Amino acid sequence: MSFENLAVVTRGGIHTITIKRPSKLNALNRQTLQELYGAIIDASGDDKVRVIVITGSGDKAFVAGADIGEIREQSPVEARSFSQFGQNLMSMIQSLDKPVIAAINGFALGGGMELALACHLRIASDNARLGLPEIKLGIMPGFGGTQRLLRLVGSTLALEMALGGEPISAERAHQLGLVNQVVPAAELEDAVTRMAKPLVKAAPEAVRGILQAILQGSDINLEAGLALETARFALCCATEDMKEGTSAFLEKRAPEFKGR
Repeated sequence: MSFENLAVVTRGGIHTITIKRPSKLNALNRQTLQELYGAIIDASGDDKVRVIVITGSGDKAFVAGADIGEIREQSPVEARSFSQFGQNLMSMIQSLDKPVIAAINGFALGGGMELALACHLRIASDNARLGLPEIKLGIMPGFGGTQRLLRLVGSTLALEMALGGEPISAERAHQLGLVNQVVPAAELEDAVTRMAKPLVKAAPEAVRGILQAILQGSDINLEAGLALETARFALCCATEDMKEGTSAFLEKRAPEFKGR
């Protein structure tokens, strides 16, 4: 697919999607959401892609939010459709069976924070700021931010961030468990690559199983979660990659997983 607001490149199994609306600080309008949906669909169906990275262009913003000018002109019916489409996109990202890393290179506000929360792993530059400022515009998060933030940090902190509307620093986000790492801005790309490379080399069925067991397990009871883990473990043990991984361990060599 060709995109107007995205740049897409794949190198060594790492598929990087860069949101490019620099004049709007990479804000998510309807077109950008639709392009992002298409780009994710493409990447999910490409066997050469093992890891997806989402980032923003420039050094100021990952995504500074949804496009406020577009939101301002929406009717309530259009707003509902916009919210549902955004939620569907974020849910699709979260449910992917390939790891998705958010490279947060600046402001991640409103829809930008919601996009980051939908990713499986998050690395932030030390100049990043994360927040849900929608209340200051007379609205509220609409792309899943209230629900994902609640599940990550609990109701007390989620309410503080959503009701206060003030962004937090990357370091504070790390303390709260919202991001996995904080690195100097100049080192962000290298840090993302260091995180992604082992995942590129990992056995795909094991990756899929871990993603599903942990992400779905958080919304079901323990008994159901354990049953899911057992089922995914059995699927791993049916693969050639399992035989390769266990043989490599016993033979004291690095495994070479083939995705079979």
